[in-house]
Amino acid sequence: MVLRVVSLVMLASLLGAGSVAAQSVRVLGDFRSWSSYAASDGAGAVCFAMTKPTTVSPTPDGYTQAYLYLTSRPGENVVSEFNLVAGFTFQPDSTATVSVNGQTFNLFTQNDAAWLEDAGQSDALAGAIRAGSSLVVEGTTSAGIKVTQTFSLAGSTAATEAVGSDC
Repeated sequence: MVLRVVSLVMLASLLGAGSVAAQSVRVLGDFRSWSSYAASDGAGAVCFAMTKPTTVSPTPDGYTQAYLYLTSRPGENVVSEFNLVAGFTFQPDSTATVSVNGQTFNLFTQNDAAWLEDAGQSDALAGAIRAGSSLVVEGTTSAGIKVTQTFSLAGSTAATEAVGSDC
């Protein structure tokens, strides 16, 4: 599941780089700080809205671009699944937090990725994202450094609506 989304994201980043990538992933739209994509694989449709952080502090050694995703896979009854690719490796067995609109949600981490600890909170987090203006993720690198990433939520409502319309 995670590898499939990561593969689709990698394809999305290659849009325009070749006809195979352009056929695999469709851009649904760009909405201020967010973009939406749709694809189909052997398991069915996969659509996601994504954004990059506006700030990362401090920037850890070896940092690569981070991305935040809200993914829908209708064939698996998944709507607005939160996923973060942090751009650094998290400390093993650590948790991270995501805060938006005064609400804090716990994330479990694995390597450079994080997901909601309680998948039952997906709707609450997605609603907070649509209603908010910024989102903050805090996590600890494998070197023990606490990193704060801030994401703009401008365009998140339109991006998630595009995903909902297409998926």
